[in-house]
Amino acid sequence: MNASLRVTPHDTYEVHEMQAPGGTVVDEYVSPAGTVFAVAWHGQFPPPMQQILGTYFQQYSAALQARPKMYGHRPLNIEEQGLVVQTGGHMRAHFGRAYDPNLLPQGLAVNQIQ
Repeated sequence: MNASLRVTPHDTYEVHEMQAPGGTVVDEYVSPAGTVFAVAWHGQFPPPMQQILGTYFQQYSAALQARPKMYGHRPLNIEEQGLVVQTGGHMRAHFGRAYDPNLLPQGLAVNQIQ
């Protein structure tokens, strides 16, 4: 993403905030072992999903293909075993989050991933 990085520590995880030159901000939620268990984003443009989802991208792509074709931009809510992806927004104001519910640290509420 060619982004700047800022790290914010929390009790059971860190948030790695990356800001791309185009203004999109991606937050990676990282366990003490270095595992990314969630990502969230907001900005004028959606982030490169393959890059931010990594090994989960194939599962995400398959879930998208299984959905009926939707015209226009609508909120997306994919809930699969081991992957949740929620997106929304409109032109120049995109946001979303993706996480593995099996990897969330104890005490972290889903609504804190933003």
